[in-house]
Amino acid sequence: MKTLTKIAGIEFSSCILNASGPNDTTFEELAAIAESMSSAIMMKSCTIEPRQGNDKPRYVRLPLGSIQSMGLPNLGYKEYVRFASELKKYNKPIIASVAGLCTADYIQMVKEFQKSEVDLIEVNLSCPNLEGKPQAAYDFQQTENILSKVFELGEKPIGLKLPPYYDLAQYQQMAELIIRYNVSFITCINSIGNTLIIDPETETPVIKAKSGFGGLCGDYIKPIALANVRYFYELLKDKVSIFGVGGVKSGTDVFEFLLAGADAVQIGTAFEKEGVGSFQRINEELLEIMRRKGYSSVQEVKGKLKYL
Repeated sequence: MKTLTKIAGIEFSSCILNASGPNDTTFEELAAIAESMSSAIMMKSCTIEPRQGNDKPRYVRLPLGSIQSMGLPNLGYKEYVRFASELKKYNKPIIASVAGLCTADYIQMVKEFQKSEVDLIEVNLSCPNLEGKPQAAYDFQQTENILSKVFELGEKPIGLKLPPYYDLAQYQQMAELIIRYNVSFITCINSIGNTLIIDPETETPVIKAKSGFGGLCGDYIKPIALANVRYFYELLKDKVSIFGVGGVKSGTDVFEFLLAGADAVQIGTAFEKEGVGSFQRINEELLEIMRRKGYSSVQEVKGKLKYL
């Protein structure tokens, strides 16, 4: 019994890996992920130029997750292109994540990563924490403009990191674009943007940037993430691989995402809190659930949600 899976035809040793965001900015952090039980090496969402990110405090742990407004701190895409060559020795899939500030940025970064040692390219259309920059994935015309440019730049599989959708028409519009441009995988979901946590003692928001508005993560967003995975699974079936993200901190959470239709899950908040040991622990918990229920593979679980 194993938890191996495939994303866009590429084999992963398990269905559990890190999400882009926590503890994946520097080479040392990426090497630690590579040496862990994460089945792949997901790199930080990068921009053309290095970014310091938003002012601190910008990440605060909460009882059921976290709120953050990081602002895409990263070393610039050229460093991650270079890191990919050095990380190849670990024999794990390497995933680049690109977050352009305009269409030209996406074109430049995807073009360079297509020539690099990465195996997959995640186009992040859903960062909610850049002041003055809307999330591209809520503008379907802008999304199509980006897709029409980047999907002609090379043969490596390209996927989309999506924001949470709430209206069925939004799912359907995005699914049409995903199919039209042969998107290989999707990542559902990014944090829920523009939420606010207030400290009643100080009478202030708990984070500084954007007057305290930030992305909500962890347990708080899991039901929304499950819904996004499920509805995209129903719309896309097996034409597109799906990463589930949002509130995964146990084997039970992984099992639920698999039932909803995910091929794999990414660990963000739990990884930030617990460290690299979270990947092995969660995988062992998933194996125990599968053993108890009589499932021998991820594929036997995927999409098998039963309706009342």
